[in-house]
Amino acid sequence: MPAATIDELTVADEPAAWAELGFAVSGEDVRIGRVRLRLAGAREHDGIIGWTLRGIRATDLDGLPTARSSRALPEPAAPQPNGVVAVDHVVAISPALERTVDALQAAGLDLRRVREEPTPAGAPRQAFFRLGEEILEVIQEPDEVVMRGGGADRPTRFWGLALTVADLDETVARLGEHAGAPRDAVQPGRRIATLRRSAGLAIPIALMTPGRDEVRA
Repeated sequence: MPAATIDELTVADEPAAWAELGFAVSGEDVRIGRVRLRLAGAREHDGIIGWTLRGIRATDLDGLPTARSSRALPEPAAPQPNGVVAVDHVVAISPALERTVDALQAAGLDLRRVREEPTPAGAPRQAFFRLGEEILEVIQEPDEVVMRGGGADRPTRFWGLALTVADLDETVARLGEHAGAPRDAVQPGRRIATLRRSAGLAIPIALMTPGRDEVRA
C-alpha cells in the first residue's frame, strides 16, 4: 500500500484573513508545498475542521476528522508571497497518546518515533508520524489537563500548523506586528516564530526555518 500523504486540510477561516497575511488565495484555497488548505469560512467552533489523506487503510483516526483522497500527489506549489514554502508539521493533541498511536498505525500512518521528553509548553510526550514530506505531531496532554477536561476518553483533536519559510527574518519583517520575534526551536539548528492573535487566524501558526531531522530520516 502506498505511504499515507496529506491532500487537503480544511480550516475554519475566511480566505481574506490569509490573503491579508501575504498568502496567495484562489477562491477558498491556498496551496502550500504539496498540501491544499481549504478555507471554509469562520465558524463557531474554530480550528482545523478535518483533512483528507491518500494511502490510508481506515479513516478512524481516534477522533481526527478524516476522509480518503484519490487525487494524485501534485508538484510543489510556488513559494507564497510572504515566503512560506511548505507545511512542516500538523499538530494534534491527545488525552491518551498510546491509544491514538495505535489507531493511527492501524490506519497506515508511519510512526517515526515517540519523544519521551517534555516540550517547553509542558506536554510530557509526543509522537511523530511521517506523511510524505510533512509530519503529524501528536502531543500528549499533561495529566492535569486530562483531568480538568473530563478524563482520557475524549477524542484526539487538531490544534495548529507549523509552516516552513525560506527566510524567517524576512517573513517576520513582512508580517510586522502579527509575528513574534524569531528564537531557537526545539530541533537543533532551526529557528521559529509564532503568529500573534492579532493575525486573526483560527489556529495557532508557527513559522520555521528549513531543516531535516531524525523524524524524516
